[in-house]
Amino acid sequence: MSTEGSIPAVGGVTGTRPLRIGDVAPDFMARTTKGEMRLSDFRGRWLLFFSHPADFTPVCTSEFMALARAMDRFEKLDCALLGLSVDSLYAHLAWLETIQERFGVEIPFPLVEDPSMAVCRAYGMLDQTAYNSATVRASYVIDPAGVIRALVWYPMSVGRSVEELLRLVEALRRSDGNAVMTPEGWTPGCDVVRPVPTTQAAVRRAKGPCWFYDTMPDTDRSR
Repeated sequence: MSTEGSIPAVGGVTGTRPLRIGDVAPDFMARTTKGEMRLSDFRGRWLLFFSHPADFTPVCTSEFMALARAMDRFEKLDCALLGLSVDSLYAHLAWLETIQERFGVEIPFPLVEDPSMAVCRAYGMLDQTAYNSATVRASYVIDPAGVIRALVWYPMSVGRSVEELLRLVEALRRSDGNAVMTPEGWTPGCDVVRPVPTTQAAVRRAKGPCWFYDTMPDTDRSR
């Protein structure tokens, strides 16, 4: 099996158990459509790292075009995009050129090649005995410190929602380091939720409709 273009991931929990929220994202170096990169090159900003089953497939093509069109919205959140599949660099380049020629959509973010499946396996995107990535459609939101903050998985037949991925990054940024949480379906400007009180005195100070569901207007405009 070829190892060209991929170096086994280092630093993390590779080989012991599946990655979880709160784990440090395993670092790696690989060739991409934008040149050789390390995952750690993205430290200092948010990162949406996602895999797709294969190049030249319809659902993946729809996702890549939607992500490209939303690139400026991710940039406003200081969130980079990084794709990956086990296809070779040359297959990646041919696919992205075809998307540009046939649909007029330029893919501005890098796409990692992983022909050895080393990165896929390090991230749990593949079973250790798998020989292809046909069932993989995984997304990881990684924070500026390199910590995995969210994991989202879809089956091969269902495309991801770019709007939901944007909302997820926005919600993580809003609740990060702040004394608030975001309720179901939260979008910027909607009410946020105070953390649940942990003392009797705090329960009595709660001002919302119920002490365990204490909402307040979101007045933070610093994001």
